[in-house]
Amino acid sequence: MSGRSCCMPSAADAPPSAAAPSVPAAEPPARTGWIHLPGGSFRMGTDTGEGHAEDGEGPSREVSIGPFSIAATTVTNAEFRDFVRATHYVTDAERAGQSHVFYLQVDPAVRQAVRQVPRGLPWWLPIEFACWQRPEGRASSIAERLDHPVVHVSWHDAQAYCDWAGCRLPTEAEWEYAARGGLDGARFPWGDTTDFEARCNVWRGSFPTEPAPGWCPGPVAVTALPPNGYGLCHATGNVWQWCADWFSPSYHRDTPAHDPRQQRVTGRRSQRGGSFLCHASYCNRYRVAGRHGNTPASTSGNCGFRVAAR
Repeated sequence: MSGRSCCMPSAADAPPSAAAPSVPAAEPPARTGWIHLPGGSFRMGTDTGEGHAEDGEGPSREVSIGPFSIAATTVTNAEFRDFVRATHYVTDAERAGQSHVFYLQVDPAVRQAVRQVPRGLPWWLPIEFACWQRPEGRASSIAERLDHPVVHVSWHDAQAYCDWAGCRLPTEAEWEYAARGGLDGARFPWGDTTDFEARCNVWRGSFPTEPAPGWCPGPVAVTALPPNGYGLCHATGNVWQWCADWFSPSYHRDTPAHDPRQQRVTGRRSQRGGSFLCHASYCNRYRVAGRHGNTPASTSGNCGFRVAAR
């Protein structure tokens, strides 16, 4: 497959937003919905060649990880709101004054006013004031979407949330172990079937101009579809999920077989799971072996995160 990507535009990286709160931070609420996993050995990656060669999805190999816990869902708007209220944190998108929104999520009048789009990604529009609490820009709100995944969060923002909440981002190996749900060698968190409408929020219709009738491009509630065998909801699809690792196409050759983690600085952080914009005709990174990377300051309307602990 070619290197075409619908994933998300990249932002020039900058120092992270001030994670230290400007006022005394309230204690974070106890998170519910933890899934405790024993760890162990599993086959990570793939040798099928159906992904993007430059992503480095293989060679597949046996790796082992220690026990850990991972959240059943990605972090919601309500949970991120609690963090911001407690700390007065300002996200990278808010500091930049804009973030990228998929064009069909934008009001046509606003769409027509955009004069510059990312090179090679004309469906992404830089929208003024788009951020976690205004996902489509000035006139939008999360008031009716508190159970949806938070989006427009950079890796820096996700890390700041973890610092406050007493958790961390999962490593790529932990993420893939959990996303596989105990199924060895399967393509998706539920197996190999392609009944996506019942399993996974990915693009329906002809990408990027013709969504299927009745389907609107965008994230859905974090528990909208059934969980995998380990209890993870939306392990793939819906929104991209930041991981702790630096991203490298040579990940499977560079990292150890026990508790692998890419710590060599590469300028991009790893992302897993794909999003509602993935489609087999263009970007099929919604497979459990699929992987991608972006600069830590990058934000868009299809990127969130899931947390872990050990």
